[in-house]
Amino acid sequence: MGKIFILIQSEGDAIHRVSLEAINGARQLRDSGGHSLHAVLMGSHAPPAPLKGCDIDEILHLNHAQLDQYSPEHFIAAAEALIAQESPGLIIAGHTYQARDWLPRLAVRIGLPMISDCTGFESGGSLTWLRPIFQGKISAEVTTADGPVMVSFQAGTFRSDDLGTGAPAVRAIDLDLSGVVPKVLREPKFQEAKGTVDLSRAERIVSVGRGIGEQEHMKIVEELAAVLGAELGSSRPVVDYGWLDHDRQVGSSGQTVTPKLYLAIGISGAIQHQVGMKNSGCIVAINKDAHAPIFEVADYGIVADLHEIVPALIQALKGEQ
Repeated sequence: MGKIFILIQSEGDAIHRVSLEAINGARQLRDSGGHSLHAVLMGSHAPPAPLKGCDIDEILHLNHAQLDQYSPEHFIAAAEALIAQESPGLIIAGHTYQARDWLPRLAVRIGLPMISDCTGFESGGSLTWLRPIFQGKISAEVTTADGPVMVSFQAGTFRSDDLGTGAPAVRAIDLDLSGVVPKVLREPKFQEAKGTVDLSRAERIVSVGRGIGEQEHMKIVEELAAVLGAELGSSRPVVDYGWLDHDRQVGSSGQTVTPKLYLAIGISGAIQHQVGMKNSGCIVAINKDAHAPIFEVADYGIVADLHEIVPALIQALKGEQ
């Protein structure tokens, strides 16, 4: 495999969280033996502090003002020139809206296979990539032959809070992008509506499923979230019933989260929900069905009626018991 490139999506001093997660996935591949890990940073801004202090071998800085803002034509031209010069064996990126726009075009341009939205890998004699298909109902195994390949990792596949410690060298790459003719008109960035909840930034989440029974029972879960200082999340049925807004949904058709604490209450744990929360720091599940799939990914499981456990937990947290 030789060199592993990790393409960093950044804006000024801020690195996209999914890029940080992808770095951890790339580190695991690097450490499987005999490889070096190189972060590719685009734009004229200096490398952000988190990147300069993480456990990678080198930062390749594509220092050009035309890369300061996203332009698919300029990004493709810059990456194509770098890949031709450095000949990496593996190119990795986080699976973001931006990445899914320009990386497939780059793959076609340079003639490399691309495996998108991966949720893991298995290394041995050859690399096997895992990716969900049929809306996350099953996981496909894609084995790659010898030769370069491009891969993107789904959000939440790896943690973003432990990138190791290092002092990678920074190597500036000179580029001539004067011949690039932009064909995509840049418009103002999409801004989410005010009030939209970003669960991906929450350190604690209390998530509720259809096991709550009725909408009026939501009050005890809301109280528990308030006591814990946590955001309120849910599985899809709760949103379908109209008990919570869609911006509270966790899972393949909702948000992907990696909080320090994820408390799943009355959630059976279908694979569509698990892909959105399985990489949380500590998962606690409360469900009266001892065979619920949620217990397969939980660090702590309580097999009991949530209507008995949650009020007792609230009292304990308030110091009333």
